[in-house]
Amino acid sequence: MNSLTPILSTVTASFLASFVEVVEAFTIVLAVGVTRSWRPALTGAALALAVLAALVLIFGPLLALIPIGTMQFVVGVLLILFGMRWLRKAILRSLGVIALHDEEAAFSKETAALQAQSADRRADYLAGLAAFKAVLLEGVEVVFIVIAVGGAHGLTLYAGLGALAAVAIVMLIGLFVHRPLATVPENTLKFVVGLMLTSFGIFWTGEGIGAHWPGEDLALIAIFAIVSLTSYAIVRGLRGNPTAKATQ
Repeated sequence: MNSLTPILSTVTASFLASFVEVVEAFTIVLAVGVTRSWRPALTGAALALAVLAALVLIFGPLLALIPIGTMQFVVGVLLILFGMRWLRKAILRSLGVIALHDEEAAFSKETAALQAQSADRRADYLAGLAAFKAVLLEGVEVVFIVIAVGGAHGLTLYAGLGALAAVAIVMLIGLFVHRPLATVPENTLKFVVGLMLTSFGIFWTGEGIGAHWPGEDLALIAIFAIVSLTSYAIVRGLRGNPTAKATQ
């Protein structure tokens, strides 16, 4: 159990985080394909994937040159910041302070923008560029998450498999239904991902500064539980305090 804990948590965190990002990228690519044509949509997406692959090939081997303690500390701090950003937005969405992300609305907005460009001679180029930007921007976050949650403990392969599984599932579902995945509980997923990334960050920051966690890798479960309970208490407290919620 002790050895399975980091593997399962790494795969789960990578899968859920990647699933959210891929859903958002797929919505734009689908809008391009349906509104304009699939050629610029797939061309833009393929070029973005090639750039992402190049980034991994260039920067991936450099990670092996970084001392493990330094890497755990740096990655841990970045994960805390990254995870808390996701967590903060998820909490604010659950409180109604900021709007929930709506894939149908995003699809309609992108479709309208593409239709407005249909008379432009560069319409195919602009459509392909929209697909390229969507896949690249969301893909960079996926690459960061895979390297971050997997790199500190040498589990990048498992993190990568989690991300690939997310890509495959979104593509299969999306191609089958041929519409935006609007029924995905995206804010709930982002809340859970924020909890997991923050927990990973706390755990690896501690390891980076030489802390010895009770139970070793099992401490991840306890950290996740504490972060979850704290976040739940914050949500309950803000819901019961309209003044505090309004200041967020």
